[in-house]
Amino acid sequence: MKRVICFDIETTGLEYMRGDRCIEIGAVEMIDDKITDNTFHEYINPDGKIIPPDSYMVHKISNAFLEDKPKMAVVAPKFLEFIGDSPIVAHNGADFDFPFINHELAQLGLPQIPKEQQLDSIVIARNRVFGPKSYSLDALAKWYGISLTARADAHGALIDAEILAKVYKELENTAPAPDVAEIIAKQHQDFLNHPKIGNNFPKRTFAPHEDELNAHNAFMEKLMA
Repeated sequence: MKRVICFDIETTGLEYMRGDRCIEIGAVEMIDDKITDNTFHEYINPDGKIIPPDSYMVHKISNAFLEDKPKMAVVAPKFLEFIGDSPIVAHNGADFDFPFINHELAQLGLPQIPKEQQLDSIVIARNRVFGPKSYSLDALAKWYGISLTARADAHGALIDAEILAKVYKELENTAPAPDVAEIIAKQHQDFLNHPKIGNNFPKRTFAPHEDELNAHNAFMEKLMA
């Protein structure tokens, strides 16, 4: 049985080293590439940290709403129990979600999520999806035809975790993206090997000049962009 957890967080801001706090955790379980009904979802009292207007406009979570919610000291052990030792996927997790949640865990003296458990879906996408102009969660969802109507009004950790799970499922079934340099080299070789059409083309008996190759490669790169 292959168990994977897709998770997302909402926060008071982007800088945990300056006191920003996690205010929502959402996680979705996948078993053998199938999304199950087993989820984790908690809102978290930020213990006096004020949510600024710009952050509120993203997730629409207010301090007033969080007043009666449990603090991280209560939520964190439950979250760790839910994820266990399963691989954990977050979108742009290496730069944001994992450092943020691990800082919260460290502050409580709890075990942090180890590197070997962490999977970043944006890194996976860049190696497997050849075409999107952006690798944001929204862009990948649209690329795969996954509906975003659930988060039309605001971001939410559980909503985003569910979208991520659907995107990750697609990524798992997508072959690695082709190497552009290899494609250009192959097309160049195919071009050189292609038989001449007609009878009036003199057969070239000498190798192309380096300037010609550079010009051709630059042209092919523009075509592949």
